[in-house]
Amino acid sequence: MATRNLLVELLVEELPPKSLKKLGDSFAQGIAAGLKRQDLAWEDSTVTPFASPRRLAVHLTRIAAQAPDTSSLKKLMPVAVGLDASGHPTPALLKKLRSLCGDADPLPLLPLLKRAQDGKSETLFLDSVVTGATLAEGLQAALDETLQKLPIARMMAYQLADGWNTVNFVRPAHALVALHGEEVVDISILGLTADRQTQGHRFEAMTNPLTVKDADSYEQQLREEGAVIASFSHRRAEIERQLLGAASKEDLGLTQYDRLLDEVTALVERPNVLMGKFETAFLDVPQECLILTMQANQKYFPLLDAAGRLSHKFLIVSNIRPVDAGAVIAGNERVLRSRLADAKFFFDQDRRKTLASRVEGLQRVVYHNKLGTQAERVERIWAIAQTIGLQLGGNELAARAGEAAMLAKADLLTDMVGEFPELQGIMGRYYAKHDGVAEEVADAIEDHYKPRFAGDELPRNLVGVCVALADKLETLVGLFGIGQIPTGDKDPFALRRHALGVIRILIEKEAPLSLDNLLEQTEGIFGKRINGVTEILSDFIYERLRHYFSIESFDDQAIESGKRVYVASAEDRLAYSPQQIDAVLALRPQLLNDVKKRLIAVRAFATLPEAESLAATNKRVGNILRKAEVDAAGEIDTALLQAPAEQALHQALNRIMPEADTAFTGGDYTASLQALAALKAPVDQFFDTVMVNTEDAALRHNRLALLAQMQKTMNRIADISRLAI
Repeated sequence: MATRNLLVELLVEELPPKSLKKLGDSFAQGIAAGLKRQDLAWEDSTVTPFASPRRLAVHLTRIAAQAPDTSSLKKLMPVAVGLDASGHPTPALLKKLRSLCGDADPLPLLPLLKRAQDGKSETLFLDSVVTGATLAEGLQAALDETLQKLPIARMMAYQLADGWNTVNFVRPAHALVALHGEEVVDISILGLTADRQTQGHRFEAMTNPLTVKDADSYEQQLREEGAVIASFSHRRAEIERQLLGAASKEDLGLTQYDRLLDEVTALVERPNVLMGKFETAFLDVPQECLILTMQANQKYFPLLDAAGRLSHKFLIVSNIRPVDAGAVIAGNERVLRSRLADAKFFFDQDRRKTLASRVEGLQRVVYHNKLGTQAERVERIWAIAQTIGLQLGGNELAARAGEAAMLAKADLLTDMVGEFPELQGIMGRYYAKHDGVAEEVADAIEDHYKPRFAGDELPRNLVGVCVALADKLETLVGLFGIGQIPTGDKDPFALRRHALGVIRILIEKEAPLSLDNLLEQTEGIFGKRINGVTEILSDFIYERLRHYFSIESFDDQAIESGKRVYVASAEDRLAYSPQQIDAVLALRPQLLNDVKKRLIAVRAFATLPEAESLAATNKRVGNILRKAEVDAAGEIDTALLQAPAEQALHQALNRIMPEADTAFTGGDYTASLQALAALKAPVDQFFDTVMVNTEDAALRHNRLALLAQMQKTMNRIADISRLAI
């Protein structure tokens, strides 16, 4: 079948920059999928998306002008109903055929009838050929469906040029290009009919409008004649190349720029990186403020020196390439100077009041109508942080944690945080240091929000650990207590993130704190406001813990941070199976910093030749004990151990238990579990030769007690039965 390449472009007004890449990919993949479903595109057709501020487009290879015809076997009715005794069509059959051919004469369809067995009866089928869709028909359907499914948060309604009709789209559309090779495909959308004309750069195109010769010349023509790099990925790579080159010439480096680069790529069609400067006096302002101002407000790229300090130079990505860029640079410098002056003013004004003097003002800030003001919240965090501090380091740590907790939210009332909420905590640290607060307390004010996302840093000291845990526990317990529990993908208060923060701090900072004790203590601090949340919140956190150690979490955190944050050795990089995670968490270990060691031990145990048999036996023992009508937790009477197999099992337990206990107490969980391998032979012999549920009640009770002791020995680190397949 002869094929040619296809180009479809929708020219629009400036698209939302933060969603441009997703829109471009969805547009391209949607059209490709629609054509493949209609047999107009091959499975190996290459899909090339294009997305610029003013266009969504796709180039597809090997697209047919018409889909191949297909045969269709349509079931009609039983032969006894459709044909009379002489084999002639009945009125019922003729009526059915007439409905299939649009009330036309049904007689030409009679030769296409086929008789075939369908179950117990013989049935009539219509064997016909369905003409394949033309490219115009197929592309129209694919485009209609694609535009309906684009990930558009909010539609615009706008009037067409005829002045009568109104359509809805993310932005007003002005032109549609559809070329199959050199030929225009007759389609229409949003009041536009396809042709071969598009627009290049608003100011720097050599030709406007631009006539696209054929599908394959689109990208090159736009670049050479239209001054537009249509490909999002190519444009991004070009901007990055220019940014790195400009920074290198000044022996400077870039801050983390991936998200900003994506956004800037969606703002320009012909990128031109320029360098600007600002007065060094502004460098007295915390660099986080300056960086945020440049990135968030102006979309500039700050530059850092070799020591990681902010320099007075920055990079601008312009959308034009004038011969003399001086005016462009000067204009951007003037705008940034005004922004930085505001930041300096806020910084200077804020330092006129101490953080401590602002704490009282939190009484006027509502946290939640069911949980009180920010001042009440701070009092709860203060109490929780002191409780944790006492457990981790005694009175001195508790006092430091209490001081940090009391000041932690005070910067919410500063002008700088009012202008830039992203700086809460960060500015609190700067202002606390200005007030002469101890460095570890000042650091804790910033760190109590950490970790803010997967892969983020943890608090740098124990004071920060106490306050960060207190802040997250107060949030979780409080919001769970008033019924704000995440459901499905709805989590407006980011409680899953807070739970992961608690998990990461307890595990990665190796804090020896009981999870349920923390939840109970926190709930107690709320008094009568809430009650009965510990159990449900504990379940929620353990579910997050399951994900934390899962392969999916590994992938998530690798994307965020480039490493698995809790990995300490090559051994830890091996994945844990769902069964291994389930076996450990079934015991609900209260010390989360202990979970990783248990998982490593279970993973090592699972590789032993005896593991599968012992897991199955453990499961069998569990079932027996659950069904027993007597208490199996009593003492074992050695005089009642009559069968050689039960005597051998008892002796093996007495020999293995001290070894396993010693390893367990010493924290060597791997050795403790591996000691169980010696139980395989006596356990197998026991179940082969001993009847547990004997009619003799004393013997039965004694054998159940023996099994209960074995189960307790085997399941101290994990529920081994969960490893059974």
